[in-house]
Amino acid sequence: MRLLFVLFLLIQLLPAQQIKIKFATLAPEGSTWMNVMKAFSADLLKSTDGKVKFKIYAGGVQGDEMDVIRKIRINQLHSAGFTGVGLGEILPEVRILDTPFLFRNHREVDFITKKFFHRFAKKFEEKGYILLGWTEVGFVHIYTNKPVQNTENFKGIKMWMWEGDPLAEATFRAYGISPIPLSITDVMTSLQTGLIDGVYTSPLACAALQWFTKLKYVLNVPLANSNGAVLISKRMFNKLNPQQQEILRQKAKEYFGKLTQLSREDNKTAAEKMLEKGMQEITVTDPEILKEFNEVGEKARQALVGKLYSAELLNEVEAALNEFRKGEKND
Repeated sequence: MRLLFVLFLLIQLLPAQQIKIKFATLAPEGSTWMNVMKAFSADLLKSTDGKVKFKIYAGGVQGDEMDVIRKIRINQLHSAGFTGVGLGEILPEVRILDTPFLFRNHREVDFITKKFFHRFAKKFEEKGYILLGWTEVGFVHIYTNKPVQNTENFKGIKMWMWEGDPLAEATFRAYGISPIPLSITDVMTSLQTGLIDGVYTSPLACAALQWFTKLKYVLNVPLANSNGAVLISKRMFNKLNPQQQEILRQKAKEYFGKLTQLSREDNKTAAEKMLEKGMQEITVTDPEILKEFNEVGEKARQALVGKLYSAELLNEVEAALNEFRKGEKND
């Protein structure tokens, strides 16, 4: 009995085993995304007295987002940064945040993502994931080799669509065009060969992937805001004690909020640099044309009811936005 007591005391004195969270992202080394992620990981390690550590796999070395989801499910990975496409594979209704012409500015994005955070967090938890924070890609623009100034012009564009993305398909169908589905890795070659002459992406991605070198025009009206988030499997999260869980949540809120702001600055800089290098911006201010774009957005959002999200959720988001806009006008 005394021996068992001594062994118990020795076990209590042993240092707690470090928990290593394997994290994957498509973001390349040296990017703002990775710089913030590394700072977050270092702060988390320090704040948990060396007990919780992220092991980061950058640049897509663990595969695309579908590969990463499969690896999280079998516990080869535990956490990841996802774009809306990956998030939608887990929780389709979150794609409502990516729908066309829903948001007009960052204030609206911030209002809705904050208002609906806990709702989506609960839904992700039901799917086996903990939502640590939003990490948006940014406002998505249309880049083409032919000038596009209205909805009619789109019918002459051979538009790329991210393969397997129902939201993109519904969006371009609402424009009256049949998009060409391709993986991201095939876009550059397809631009070079003329298979496609239009893409949609954030300014930062367009610059980083060098797509802008094969394109001439950018529409100043954003198509959508591309959402993103960092998730961790509930199975791994539950391995942390309550104090470590709270520290993880707080640090995630701090650093991923910072990442969103830096991402917006990077997108602004990238857009300016592409214009300096010859990209031509098509500015649309005609209220009638803007109304046409909004009608495309409404048509696409309605087409996805029952496929990605419910009519109730769509109505709730749109109603919240309308109330927010009224408040903005009164300020």
